[in-house]
Amino acid sequence: MKLSMKKLVATAMLTAVASALSAFAIPIGASKCFPIQHLVNVVAAVTLGPTYGVLAAFCTSVIRNLIGTGTLLAFPGSMVGALLAGLVYNKTHNLFAACIGEVIGTGIIGGMLCYPIATFVLGKEAALFTYVLPFLVSTAGGSIIAAILLFSMEKTGALKYIQQMMGRESKKA
Repeated sequence: MKLSMKKLVATAMLTAVASALSAFAIPIGASKCFPIQHLVNVVAAVTLGPTYGVLAAFCTSVIRNLIGTGTLLAFPGSMVGALLAGLVYNKTHNLFAACIGEVIGTGIIGGMLCYPIATFVLGKEAALFTYVLPFLVSTAGGSIIAAILLFSMEKTGALKYIQQMMGRESKKA
């Protein structure tokens, strides 16, 4: 895989935004819901692609854990959501579909992947679907904000410009 310096810098900037705003969290049940992470996931997926989206999610999760604003549960949700949003956008070139990919990836798949981490690593009693509802709330909020932002950018032409700068062409005319 060839790395792009432009995309790495943009990934670092998105990671910095997500990390700096990590104080904005909503406690729901046993997890901290972090809508900014999901906003960044969708923006990275659409502007940079799935690889860089997952990289931004991973780096943000590491930083959040180091500064105490996240838990190990941040990894599966954010990374799977970014991956699925990017893959769906690659296939459809549809902003709404990318947001749905984020919601399914984080809310359902990521939420279920938290079960073994919570049970076997953190030693918490949890059921398979314990984290699905709180993750769905978090990712839905972030994905709605991302949709508003990205549809506004698309309307002004800013999204196409950024995608072109990043070598990520949109198939929309």
